[in-house]
Amino acid sequence: MSDSPQKCGVVAVLGAPNAGKSTLVNQLVGQKVAIISAKAQTTRARMLGIALHAETQMILVDTPGIFAPRRKLDRAMVSAAWEGAESADAVMLLVDPIKQRRHELEPMLETLEKRPERKILVINKVDKAVKEPMLALAQELNEKIDFAEIYFVSALTGDGVPELKEALAGMMPEGPWHYPEDQVSDASERLLACEITREQLYQQLHEELPYDAAVRPESYTVKPDGSVEVRQQIVIAKSSQKPIVLGKGGSRIKEIGAAARKELSELLGVKVHLFLHVKVTENWSEDKEIYEEIGLDWVK
Repeated sequence: MSDSPQKCGVVAVLGAPNAGKSTLVNQLVGQKVAIISAKAQTTRARMLGIALHAETQMILVDTPGIFAPRRKLDRAMVSAAWEGAESADAVMLLVDPIKQRRHELEPMLETLEKRPERKILVINKVDKAVKEPMLALAQELNEKIDFAEIYFVSALTGDGVPELKEALAGMMPEGPWHYPEDQVSDASERLLACEITREQLYQQLHEELPYDAAVRPESYTVKPDGSVEVRQQIVIAKSSQKPIVLGKGGSRIKEIGAAARKELSELLGVKVHLFLHVKVTENWSEDKEIYEEIGLDWVK
């Protein structure tokens, strides 16, 4: 650490579902902290990534994508997203210039316009988008909201991310760091373990399993030899989904467990014993206890 004063602040990352928020947070932090899936709306709880730049610590609030909430689960996710932006020193709006998702982008712009925080526009996917329409989109959005700065990045390749990180660091106020230097996320290991299993569920089952699946932590025990025993429950809404998750002779759940165990073991740096079982709970998305366990507030 040098003699310059420490700085610490909060950056809220907003964007329509699948705009690339989790990928960008992982790039800014320098390692995986937020789960990534091709299925929209995978970030449920307010996963925090902690990025460092010289003497500055940036707490990145990777909010669930803001979208029109229909179900109770959706309402809880949207509420968590705006809550994440409330105490921010900067709000970063990430836009996918290819998909755009105008029906979700417009209401977000309206809400952002009224907010006092410093706003930054980040156009993602420079590696794939056509330049002229992308510049026109940035200009159009900047006319609607007076963004302090505009950046063009590729969350996937990391192109433009160092410049964005430096700019964000410059916006953070002076103050002591909130987290130790080696900490990259505030997600408890128990919750992170569930997120990793849920990511594997999505990756391996794609369209077969609807979005209505949750992974509940049952127990997380550190053994005397330093290894960790993790027991989790995969909660699904219909008994017809059970064979999909289990697979023939239990082959699918074994593959999900093996992949999740490998990744968790790499992240924690210790041997992990992971035990999964499937439970059918028809109206689990109306269950307050499950919400709290997966890190969401109960929204009536």
